[in-house]
Amino acid sequence: MRHFITHWGEMGSRWGINRTVAQVHALLYLSAQPVAADDVVECLGVARSNVSTSLKELQGWGIVKMVHVEGDRREHFISLTDVWEMFSVITAERKRREFDPTVAAVQVCLAEAANDDPVVRERLKAMAGFLTAIGDGLDQVRALPPSALAGLLGATGWVRRLLSSQSPGSVTKS
Repeated sequence: MRHFITHWGEMGSRWGINRTVAQVHALLYLSAQPVAADDVVECLGVARSNVSTSLKELQGWGIVKMVHVEGDRREHFISLTDVWEMFSVITAERKRREFDPTVAAVQVCLAEAANDDPVVRERLKAMAGFLTAIGDGLDQVRALPPSALAGLLGATGWVRRLLSSQSPGSVTKS
């Protein structure tokens, strides 16, 4: 458990997530029962204020929620435990926070480039088209039921083998 929490914190920081936020998430994800904030402080050895801030951020992401435990006045917290649901929630939130503003900014740049060099306009148009296609693809993948998504990801090896068995010139675009 300790190894996973440490690693999750390290990976979180590589993905742009505060290390403590990621560690709090890992602890809650692995916990069979709801966990009180004081217990998170004790387990991770971090400041109460840091745990409080981390819990608020995780709630904002939609992957942790506060619950009440009968007979205990303290607030307790639980994480989503279905990895496919967690993937969908995190992907939607990252798209909303990070990807969509970039698409909008490129669209504004494209509109402002009406009188710019044709090369600038063409490259901005290509970037806007690419980002729009990626965003649409993310939305389609997120809309899949978990079983279909798992099947799709399981088929990647088959698709890779199929494509690699064809000569480079024989692959056609649809």
